[in-house]
Amino acid sequence: MTQKVAVLGTGKIGEALLSGMIRAGWAPADLLVTTRRPERADELRARHGVSPVSNPEAAKTADTLILTVKPQDMGALLDELAPHIPADRLIISGAAGIPTSFIEERLAAGTAVVRVMTNTPALVDEAMSVISAGSHATAEHLAHAEEIFGAVGKTLRVPESQQDACTALSGSGPAYFFYLVEAMTDAGILLGLPRDKAHDLIVQSAIGAATMLRDSGEHPVKLRENVTSPAGTTINAIRELENHGVRAALIAALEAARDRSRELASGKKD
Repeated sequence: MTQKVAVLGTGKIGEALLSGMIRAGWAPADLLVTTRRPERADELRARHGVSPVSNPEAAKTADTLILTVKPQDMGALLDELAPHIPADRLIISGAAGIPTSFIEERLAAGTAVVRVMTNTPALVDEAMSVISAGSHATAEHLAHAEEIFGAVGKTLRVPESQQDACTALSGSGPAYFFYLVEAMTDAGILLGLPRDKAHDLIVQSAIGAATMLRDSGEHPVKLRENVTSPAGTTINAIRELENHGVRAALIAALEAARDRSRELASGKKD
């Protein structure tokens, strides 16, 4: 934790990561941030005690650089950083769809790059962060990335070839659950419940169901069957979900997210 870590392009996820690292024991004096707007830099300094710097200064000073910019901005950022990054730095990329090879080709030969896809529950220390090694990243580099992202949730190592699938499942995953809660809340209103009560019922049910999935060790089919009585209310609802192709729609949606991740890697913007 004595190494200096810089978060470049510090938005909500970057700030959540900084906050988690400080709670986990990192000293604010060892944490650097870069931002587009001076007022944002002032906010981060006041809130967390971290040091705002320029991108080139971060590249020269920090031992680990975490790139949290949007995929379409990665090329320009690397062009700015390349003249200033020594080959012994660790680069952690959080940009969806950007392969480690894209970064390695633009930096000094032998630079270690680790690719991480985290998600917005980092804001409440419940992130799922998926970690993959680039060509020059060692087990020590991966362990360091796990230490950083473990401050805001769980981590999982996967081959980089699986990153696009993980982006579709967990990177974008929270949005699917929010979409489902939104739809179920509307259904509750249709059934005669006030919005606030429908929301509370669904959110607590979601928390309880997720906890059971995590802690019980049971397959989701088994847990669903435990709720589904013969000729009961639940099986009627499940029948309607199947009749409307909800399972197939979810599979198609995740395939579309994976494909878009691949398109981002190829440079497509539209």
